[in-house]
Amino acid sequence: MIDSELEFSINNSPFFGKEGKHVTSQKIRERLQLETEKNLALKVEDTDAADQFIVHGRGILHLGILIETMRREGYELQVGKPQVIEKVIDGVNCEPYETLVIDVPEDFSGKAIELVTQRKGDLLVMEPKGDLQHLEFDIPSRGLIGLRNNMLTATSGQAIMTHRFREFMPFKGEITSKVKGALISMEQGPATGFAINRLQDRGRFFVAPADVIYKGQVVGEHSRDNDLEVNLVKGKQLTNMRKSGSDDAMKIAPKVLFSLEESMEYISEDEYLEVTPESLRMRKINS
Repeated sequence: MIDSELEFSINNSPFFGKEGKHVTSQKIRERLQLETEKNLALKVEDTDAADQFIVHGRGILHLGILIETMRREGYELQVGKPQVIEKVIDGVNCEPYETLVIDVPEDFSGKAIELVTQRKGDLLVMEPKGDLQHLEFDIPSRGLIGLRNNMLTATSGQAIMTHRFREFMPFKGEITSKVKGALISMEQGPATGFAINRLQDRGRFFVAPADVIYKGQVVGEHSRDNDLEVNLVKGKQLTNMRKSGSDDAMKIAPKVLFSLEESMEYISEDEYLEVTPESLRMRKINS
């Protein structure tokens, strides 16, 4: 597992302090320093901002376990997108590369190759393996962040992925890991079924009717590549006339549920993951 780093900070969303017991930067800093005494693979660095810390760990799973432990202990915080740690070798900026192996049904092999090559992966081996297609790639480690979820979605959950660190090599350029934009709430309050139903053609939602949301919260994934502000709080215009059958015709798709690790991989560079003992929320940094 390759080293990763994560920005920890206090929760400064509109719902600050509503669900957690330990919410101050001092409490979070003390807890992180305490963890370094027994978790030798963890390293905590202070930043210029008093309420922000950079935490180094052995991959997303390692850092995810720490965050999950903290939220169960009553801590409330927010984290940024995980970053792979780079090195300067002989004056050249280098990044870690990994060998990625994917076994997938032949019908989905083209989609699997497309997803990996979008993330600067190079196909090395392609050969049949029983009923599956065996694929091997050389890919920058940062290209793997968020790849598993997209791969399982594209292959109907039939892809088997493994990867291992290979070596540090020169930086390979920018990677566009997320091709879909975000649906961002423009109002605060409980989401309504009427508003969600009306906007279902815009994408898929991460919230359900009656979930309380705030301005700047990422409430869904846009069907296009740009971000879009939506109003999920707006209710139906009430009249004393009822339209026959219109209320019964409302069919809302279930909200998309993310685990902690999936949320950490999903967020973009300009987003935070708000972590509380009760909730996981994605939000724009400048909101």
